[in-house]
Amino acid sequence: MRNSKTTPWSPESPSTAVRGPAYLLVPDVSCGSQFQVEIGQLLYRRLRVVGLIALLPLLIFLLRVLADPESMSARDPIGLPLHAAVVVVSFVVTGLLWLRLPWTLCSLRRLELLLFGSLALLFSWLQWRLFCDSTLFEVAARAEKLELVRVYVDSSGVRWFFLIVAYGVFIPNTWKRCLGISLAAAVLPLVLTFVSAWWYDHLSGELYSSLFDLTMIVGTALAISVFGTHRLEVLQKQAFQARQMGQYRLGQRLGSGGMGEVYEAEHVLLRRRCAIKLIRPDQTHDPAVLQRFEREVQAMATLTHPNTVEVFDYGRSSDGTFYYVMEYLAGLNLETLVQRFGPLPPERVIYFLRQVCAALREAHGVGLLHRDIKPSNIIACRRGGMDDVVKLLDFGLVQGVLPGADSARLTIPGAILGSPPFMSPEQAAGRLDLDARTDIYSLGGVGYFLLTGQPPFPRETAMEMLLAHAYEQPIPPRQIRPSIPEDLQAIVLRCLQKKRENRYETVEELSAALQSCAAAGLWTEETAAQWWKQQSHAVQTATTEVLTVAIQSDGVVNSERA
Repeated sequence: MRNSKTTPWSPESPSTAVRGPAYLLVPDVSCGSQFQVEIGQLLYRRLRVVGLIALLPLLIFLLRVLADPESMSARDPIGLPLHAAVVVVSFVVTGLLWLRLPWTLCSLRRLELLLFGSLALLFSWLQWRLFCDSTLFEVAARAEKLELVRVYVDSSGVRWFFLIVAYGVFIPNTWKRCLGISLAAAVLPLVLTFVSAWWYDHLSGELYSSLFDLTMIVGTALAISVFGTHRLEVLQKQAFQARQMGQYRLGQRLGSGGMGEVYEAEHVLLRRRCAIKLIRPDQTHDPAVLQRFEREVQAMATLTHPNTVEVFDYGRSSDGTFYYVMEYLAGLNLETLVQRFGPLPPERVIYFLRQVCAALREAHGVGLLHRDIKPSNIIACRRGGMDDVVKLLDFGLVQGVLPGADSARLTIPGAILGSPPFMSPEQAAGRLDLDARTDIYSLGGVGYFLLTGQPPFPRETAMEMLLAHAYEQPIPPRQIRPSIPEDLQAIVLRCLQKKRENRYETVEELSAALQSCAAAGLWTEETAAQWWKQQSHAVQTATTEVLTVAIQSDGVVNSERA
């Protein structure tokens, strides 16, 4: 079990939802640690915003000073380099945060203190520098001097006010931590005023008179900062505790698709990490679809093969949201694996495909077709002390595959079910009389991708892919990668035959053909363990929280938009 304060973390990127987040903080199973994960995610996003907000005016002011060498600021031997240093610090901190590097919560806290500490240091010098050039005050009358000091102190107080309030409003904190840091920031300008009064005797009376105004400014900022932080902390905890679905407490969102959202979760009593998919009534547009989902999950729950993702539970919430709970896997989907490490050795491709065949054998035996087999729906992970264990996800959750009178009625109008790069010709034609050979075609497309690094028909648009599946022949894999064995190429091309009767009839027949290849058996458990050991660092940086990718899309292509 890893500590949430030392586990590398990086935020989710909505813009790369197809790939999923490259790094995620994997928290302890305790509620508190998951709450810290959410605080870390919020802190990351807020620091990026604060860095940009601070950097822009600092940079503009520095350029203005440099453009006017006669100004007092430009002639300040300490203030100008200090100002430039703060600009550099803000730029570096903001740049690092926007690079999406892996961070720990402690590292983010250090960046937070570095950013706000550098601003506090600059504001302290600016306040002190106001009285360095005392010529103006020496020649001014008593009333004028008092008014000038109050204006200068108030202008300095405004800077401190915004700094303290910004810290309380933008930075997620406990109220005690916020109180400690904000109190230090509030006391600092008061101490500087006392020191200025002692240092500049001719201004002591005026500075002491202005202390009340300055105290009111920073005191108000302190109260706003601490109260705001306390209220936000309470609301965040209440929202976190309220996100519960049955016996499962939701954690961070892993992904979303057209039909639902996927969250990391934990069983409240068992403290078991899992993944939970929510399918809300307003996302289906048809109550009957939820009924179909429920029946399919019931069927999925009967699948016990170790190469199939395990379904633990399902149910409905009080607002009608349907949810089902699956095992939580952390590994590489095959799409990411190929993208990061290139096309796979033929023996490893056989090793993977035979495991998928084993999972499909059980599913086909109970009347379940997958309909959306693709590299991102197949996970290579380490499970039970074994390496290169394949997990097949998402069986038939878009359209029911069990026989029934309402099959046609529950079909999604105007939609083609599946993923265009790996879709069978009969799927591309929108046919409903699908059988096991549809999954065999898609699995052949996955084998083609694993061997060559590209799908059978790489095209610009979904419609071009659908037409290619229906009418074109794929380029033989050996023309792309000559080292591919002829026997394995023949198997892949047979899977990709346009006519169903020309493909393998069953996955058992396909698995037997793969087993007969010359390269079969060359990739063993020992070979897999050695690969994972050698690539452990690269895998760690490329690891996807796999359900984000596998379930972020429900495999529906609107035929009108394609």
